[in-house]
Amino acid sequence: MIVMENLRKTYGPIVAVDDFSLEIRRGEVFGLLGPNGAGKTTLVHLAVGLLEPDHGRVEIHGLGPPTDPAVRARIGVAPQALALYEDLTGEENLAFFGNIQGLFGRDLPPRVGWSLDFVGLNDRRRDKVKTYSGGMKRRLNLAVALVHDPEIILLDEPTVGVDPQSRNAIFERIEALRVEGRTIIYTTHYMEEAQRLCDRVGIMDHGRLLAMDSVKGLLAAHGGHSVVVAETAGVEIRLDTDDPLAELTRLQREHELLRFTVESPNLEGVFLNLTGRRLRD
Repeated sequence: MIVMENLRKTYGPIVAVDDFSLEIRRGEVFGLLGPNGAGKTTLVHLAVGLLEPDHGRVEIHGLGPPTDPAVRARIGVAPQALALYEDLTGEENLAFFGNIQGLFGRDLPPRVGWSLDFVGLNDRRRDKVKTYSGGMKRRLNLAVALVHDPEIILLDEPTVGVDPQSRNAIFERIEALRVEGRTIIYTTHYMEEAQRLCDRVGIMDHGRLLAMDSVKGLLAAHGGHSVVVAETAGVEIRLDTDDPLAELTRLQREHELLRFTVESPNLEGVFLNLTGRRLRD
C-alpha cells in the first residue's frame, strides 16, 4: 500500500531522513518507533504528502505520490496535535473536515454519523468540542481521520494524555479497523501499545531504519537474554539465560529458593539496545 524508496530530506545541514526505504503491506498495522529527533515526524510528513523528499519517492497503492490530491484523499490523518475547532460541535467538526475531503450533500450525513458512532461520541454530537474531555477529543480526532472512509490511516501518538478507559477504547477501534482491512501507520512512544497492536514494528534513529520485524522477531534478534532473579536465604541471584526453565531447575537442586521471577525480553529493551540510553531533548 505504501512504498518509500531511498528517501532523503534535509533542513539545511540537518539530515532528518537519510536513505530510508520501507514497504507497508495492505491491511497491516505498522508501528513506527524512535527517540525524539529520530526523524519520525519528517517521515510521516513525507508519507502523507505534506513534504516532498529531496531524493527518493513515496508511492501510495501504486497510484502515485501523496502530493497528488487525488492520491492523498485515500489517506486519513490523526495528528498528535489535536486538529479540532473547539467552538464547533463534534458533528460540525466532522462535517467541515468531510467537506474538505469532498463529501457533500446526501453523502455527508451518513459518514458523519458513522464516524461519531464508531468512536462512541454519538450522544455528544451536538456539544461544543471545548466541553469534551481529553479522551473525547482524542476520539473525535480519530473520527476526523476516518470521516472520508480512507484506505490508509496515520495515527500519530493517538493516546497521548488520555485516561485508561479512552485509551482502551482507542485500542478497540484500531483493532476493528484492522479487521476491516485498513492499512494503519501507528507512531508511539508507548512500547506496550506497539506490542499489542502492531503486526510489524520499525525502529528508526538519525533518519535511518535500524530494524524492522514482527515484535517476536525483534525480541529474538535484539532483545537480549531472559534474566532469572532468585532469592535464597537473603541472597539475590541474577542470571542471564536463554533457557530460564533449565536455570531454575538447576537453582532448585543447588539452593533452597525462597522466591524467583523471570524477566523476559521486551520491546523497550529492544528499543534501548538499538537507540542507546542517552537522554534525548
